[in-house]
Amino acid sequence: MTPPPRFVTLPEMRRAAHARLPRDVWNFGAGGAETETSRRRNRRALDRLAITQNILVDVRQIDLRTSLLGVPLSWPVAVAPMGGLVLFHPEGDVEMARGCGLADTLQFLSGATGWSVEDVAKAGTGPKMFQLYHHGDRGWVGELLARVDACNGYHSVCLTVDVQVIGRRERDIVNRYDPREAMKVAPNPRGPDSTYQARLTWDDVAWLQKTTKLPVGIKGIMTVRDARRAVDMGVRIIWVSNHGGRQLDHTEATIDALPRIADAVGGRAEIIVDGGFSRGTDVLKGLARGATVVAVGRTALWGLAVDGAPGVANAMDILRREVKTTMQLCGQTSITKLDPELVFRVD
Repeated sequence: MTPPPRFVTLPEMRRAAHARLPRDVWNFGAGGAETETSRRRNRRALDRLAITQNILVDVRQIDLRTSLLGVPLSWPVAVAPMGGLVLFHPEGDVEMARGCGLADTLQFLSGATGWSVEDVAKAGTGPKMFQLYHHGDRGWVGELLARVDACNGYHSVCLTVDVQVIGRRERDIVNRYDPREAMKVAPNPRGPDSTYQARLTWDDVAWLQKTTKLPVGIKGIMTVRDARRAVDMGVRIIWVSNHGGRQLDHTEATIDALPRIADAVGGRAEIIVDGGFSRGTDVLKGLARGATVVAVGRTALWGLAVDGAPGVANAMDILRREVKTTMQLCGQTSITKLDPELVFRVD
C-alpha cells in the first residue's frame, strides 16, 4: 500500500519548513531586497485579480498538458532556478531534480548550482532547462555551455540579466549571514560572478546565441522595450521576472507587467512568469494573462527542505490538484485555451 502524503496543503508544508530550518537559512530563502516591497507587491497584485466563475460546463475531463519550445509538458508549471539548494537539503540540486522527476515537472537548473550539470541531468526523469549566470570570462562560459549542450538533458539556456550586482537583502545583512560561504559545502560550488554580471550587454546575448546549440531565453525582462528587442534578436523565451523581489526593490509586480509584454511579443516567443506564484489560482491568473508556463520557487523549496525529493513531489502534487480544481470551478477544460477575460482586477 502506498503511504499517504506527508502534507495535504501548501501552508502546512511552509510552516513545517519554517520550523525545521535554521533562522538564517529560512530568511535567505524567504526574504527579499531592502524593504521587500517588490516581494510583497508580487503577492498583493496576484490577490487583486479575481477569477470569473463560469458555470454549467462539463468539467469531468481537464487537460493540463502544454508545451514549451516544443517540449511536451504534463502541466504548465516549472520549478524556477534557485541557487543555494545545498542549504536546504544536503543533496541540493540533485535532490530537486529527483523531486521534479517524481512530479513530472519541468526543472530549471540554476547556474549557481553546487553540482555538475551532468549529475543533475542524470538525477531526474523530468524535462530540464538551464539558467545561466555569466560567470567570469567567455572562455569559461563557453566550456560550460558545451557541457550543457552535450548532456542531451537540457532543452534551452536562459540567461539571467537582473543580477548586475547582488541586491541588498537586508535579512542576510542584519544577520551577518553570507550564504556564499555556507554554499561551499556543495561538491562543485561556484556562485554568480557579479563583477562580470555588471558588464553584461545585448552583445553578450548575441554571443550566447552563437555559442550554444540550444534555444536562448532571457530571464529578468520587465519592460515592453526590452521584450521587443529580445524577440527581434531571435530570443526564444521571454521570462518576466523581478527575481522574486530579491534584486531591485520597488519594481512593478510581474503579473501586472505580464499582459503588456505578452502583447508586445505577439506570439514570437514563449513567455514564462514568476514572482509570488504559490497557489493553483495564481497559476491560472498567470496563464490567462499571457504566460505559457508559470515558474514557482519557494513552494518547491519548502518541499525540498522538509522531505527532499518526496517533499518536492508532494508540493507539486498539491499545486497540480489546486490547478485542476480551479479549472473545474471556473468552467475551463483546457489549460491552453484560457481567455484573458478569465481574470480581472478588483480593489
